Amino acid sequence: MGRTRDGSSWSDIVQHSFLKVFAEDEMIDEGDWALLKKLALADGVVDEYERLVLAKIFDRVDPRSLDPKVREEIENFRAEHGF
Repeated sequence: MGRTRDGSSWSDIVQHSFLKVFAEDEMIDEGDWALLKKLALADGVVDEYERLVLAKIFDRVDPRSLDPKVREEIENFRAEHGF
């Protein structure tokens, strides 16, 4: 996996979400969340493309299907990074 020319990891985030999250079970487990967060923060900044992609992923997953800890971490991450 690699970042785009501008340093963004949005492409890797999209690839992971479709290969792992949506192809398997439409859920984000702790491992998925850890990797999505790691990709988004790879350059130390969650840029506008990463926020857009992550928002679409999170909006597509039923929050009730998430482990409460993962749901809370995602909510905190979204609040912290403004999406």
